[in-house]
Amino acid sequence: MNVDVDLNPVANVVQGAVGSALTTLVVGAILTAVAPEFLEDRMAAVVDDPVGSFVYGFLVLLFLALASLVLVLTIVGIFVVIPLVLLAYVVWAVGATVTFLAIAERLVDREGDDWVQTLLVAAALNGGLVLTGVGGILAFCIGAAGFGAVLEDHL
Repeated sequence: MNVDVDLNPVANVVQGAVGSALTTLVVGAILTAVAPEFLEDRMAAVVDDPVGSFVYGFLVLLFLALASLVLVLTIVGIFVVIPLVLLAYVVWAVGATVTFLAIAERLVDREGDDWVQTLLVAAALNGGLVLTGVGGILAFCIGAAGFGAVLEDHL
């Protein structure tokens, strides 16, 4: 029996980078259109206390992983875990976008409500970091800081 599996790690990394960049671009565009005050408030929060936001986000993520594992083991909890994980993914995407936009805003001058250049730089930063091996770890840390910044007022 011969199993032929075609693995292409370069294509997988490129797909991950494109997906990350597009997620940042789409979520950022939605946030700038729907909730610009929330976005600017959370960007200021992550810039004011990046370490605290990272620690808070990482601890909440760790708790969510452990709680999800325990709930899955109960079998009945699977019905709770699926929406919980989807919600956590959406909040993570919002948080990572907030942080990447905060970084991009420091790199480019945004005038008033013109978010286009900042959004493009944030998407390029996220995609570029995911494209490299070590940058993926950094992108995770940046996402954890944004996750913590988004959740710190709500939990």
